[in-house]
Amino acid sequence: VQLQASGGGLVQAGGSLRLSCAASGSISGDNIMGWYRQLLGKQRELVAISSSGDATNYADSVKGRFTISRDNTKKTVSLQMDSLKPEDTAVYYCTWRRWGTTTYYWGQGTLVTVSS
Repeated sequence: VQLQASGGGLVQAGGSLRLSCAASGSISGDNIMGWYRQLLGKQRELVAISSSGDATNYADSVKGRFTISRDNTKKTVSLQMDSLKPEDTAVYYCTWRRWGTTTYYWGQGTLVTVSS
């Protein structure tokens, strides 16, 4: 499984950014795609995930501000980030996991910087 992420960058607090990720390879079957983020020196944490059945889960810290969406035909997942805060600054990683397994596949990471 290969994941190619795009988007990210520098934005002022209150602004918006959109991340996108395209999956390729052996990605048939039910799966979960989404985004995690990692701050320097901290563990990677869940931001938002979406199943191939369109169930979603968000971190409490981003609920109401971030929206995850996916296109199962195009094998893509996107994260619309609105009302960004400086504490959202992190490297964001796209992830893919086959339903019922614990093997995570990761994209290359994209840096999001929110200035105050």
